[in-house]
Amino acid sequence: MKIGNFNLVADGTFIIAELSANHGSDIIIAKETIKTAYDIGANAIKLQTYTPDTLTLNCNKNDFIIKGGTLWDDEKLYDLYKEASLPWEWHQELFDYAREIGIDIFSSPFDKSAVDFLEQFNPSAYKIASFEITDYELVRYIASKGKPIIISTGIATIDEIQDVVDICRSEGNEDIILLKCTSAYPAPIEDANLIMIKNLSETFGVISGFSDHTLGIIAPIVAVTLGAKVIEKHFILDKSIGGADADFSLDKDEFTQMVKAIRDAEKLIGKIDYSMSESKKKSRNFSRSLYLSKDIKKGEKFTEENICSVRPGYGLHPKYLKDILGKCANKNYTFGDRLDFEAF
Repeated sequence: MKIGNFNLVADGTFIIAELSANHGSDIIIAKETIKTAYDIGANAIKLQTYTPDTLTLNCNKNDFIIKGGTLWDDEKLYDLYKEASLPWEWHQELFDYAREIGIDIFSSPFDKSAVDFLEQFNPSAYKIASFEITDYELVRYIASKGKPIIISTGIATIDEIQDVVDICRSEGNEDIILLKCTSAYPAPIEDANLIMIKNLSETFGVISGFSDHTLGIIAPIVAVTLGAKVIEKHFILDKSIGGADADFSLDKDEFTQMVKAIRDAEKLIGKIDYSMSESKKKSRNFSRSLYLSKDIKKGEKFTEENICSVRPGYGLHPKYLKDILGKCANKNYTFGDRLDFEAF
C-alpha cells in the first residue's frame, strides 16, 4: 500500500506530524510548522478539517461543558473547537505549500461537508479521528473516495473496529490502516498497550500503526519495534505558541529526536537474514576451531591431549572433533598448527 509516493511495505515507517491546533491562529506559523516537519524528516503533515458547528452545538447546557479530568475541563465544547479549528480558507495555501516543498499532506475530515471540501485538493489519504470511528456513515463516505483510510481506534470496541473495516471493504476500499490509540490527553504510558499493534494487524488483516498521545518519544519507538508501520504524533514549533494541544505535542527538538530514534530502530530491527555477510565472515575469525596443542609426529593418534578447540577460527570446525579423535596424523604437526581436512 502507498500513501502518496511512500510505500508502507518497502519504505519503512510513515511518520505523520499532526498539526491539529498548533497553528496559533496564524497561517505563517502553520506554514513554518509544515516546513520544519519536512526539514526534520516527517513524511507527512496532517490537518484537521472542521468548524465548531460541524462538531457540536453552541449550547451552554451541562452536557456541552467538558469534564472528566481533561486539560480542558470546564470549557464549553463549542468554544474549544472554535479556538482549535484550522480556517478552511487556509487549506489551499497549505496544501500548495506542502506539495511545493515536498512533504505529503492530508487531513481528518469530521463530517461529509469536510470530505467534499477536501476532495478538491486530492489528498493522498484520509484520517478518521478516534471519536469519529462510531460515525459509520462518515466512515462509509470517506472509504467510498477510494483513498487509503487511516483509522484511530482509541474509543472503539472490537465489534466497532470490525464494523468499520467491513464498511471500508464493502465500498471496495482495502487500503485500511488501523492505529492503536489511547484517547487521553496526555495518555498515561500504562494505558498504551502497544502489544495491540500487532494484534490489530493480525485480527483484521490490515496494516497497523500508532497514534500517540503519551509524553516523550519512548512509546513511538517501542511501537515501531512491535510492527507499527505508521506513527502519528502532535507537532508544535514551540510550546510557547500555546493552544489546546501544546501540552502533549512534541516541539522541534523532541520531534527531531523521535524521527532519528525511529530510523535507528528500523536499522536495528533489520530483516530476517541467515546469510553470511562479509562482516559476519570476518567476525568468524574470532570463533573457535581445531588446533594442535602439542607437537605430534606422523602416525601418532589425535587425542584430546594434543588437539583442542580454541580461538581463532582458521582451523577445522569444532564439530569435526569427534571425527578426528583416534585417527592417525598423516604428517608431522607442531604446537599451534591448525587442523584441516588433510588431517583425516
